[in-house]
Amino acid sequence: MMDRLWNSGWRHFGITFFRYNFTLDKDGIRTITPLRLDLEKFTPSKSQRRVLRKNEDVRCEFVPASLSDEARQMFQRHKRRFHDMVPEDLDTFLSESPATLPCPCRECRVYLGEELIAISYLDVGENATSAVYGLFEPEHSARSLGTYTMLKEIEYSQALGCRFYYPGYATHEPSQYDYKKQLHGLEKLDWERGEWVPQARLKG
Repeated sequence: MMDRLWNSGWRHFGITFFRYNFTLDKDGIRTITPLRLDLEKFTPSKSQRRVLRKNEDVRCEFVPASLSDEARQMFQRHKRRFHDMVPEDLDTFLSESPATLPCPCRECRVYLGEELIAISYLDVGENATSAVYGLFEPEHSARSLGTYTMLKEIEYSQALGCRFYYPGYATHEPSQYDYKKQLHGLEKLDWERGEWVPQARLKG
């Protein structure tokens, strides 16, 4: 069921499912672009390999997703980076039982020594995975942890034998989510035709 929903452009926060074509921020109307990665075609770019090397000193683990106080507190620090459409808390994105509802969800936890510096959440379907949300400690922003956890989610999805990874929505116009468009093997959903077509990769 989740594979079919993601294939049709649906996403969810908690138990609420949605899809939409446009959004509005301080710069005007933005065109929403659902993205997915063909894992058989993915190879990390030079800049993505640099991010992996930069974080060779961290430890990454995948565990069943939870709504811990530790994660909630990190979210409050992380969200200060944003100026538009800032969610109130982490509960916006996850259900009360995020490990199982509405589908299996794994939590990617990144440690520097004993310090937890980043968390991301990954839904797991039968033949695909879908990124839910990622957060990190602002003081470690130079590590490009948003990109790092995305790359670790891709590795994890490949290890599961999945064909597709859905990194979430981006916009046709430039935005803070353009790092998602830097993946080799990326596709976008053509809303009018209801088909997935190649997405030109942004260099970075």
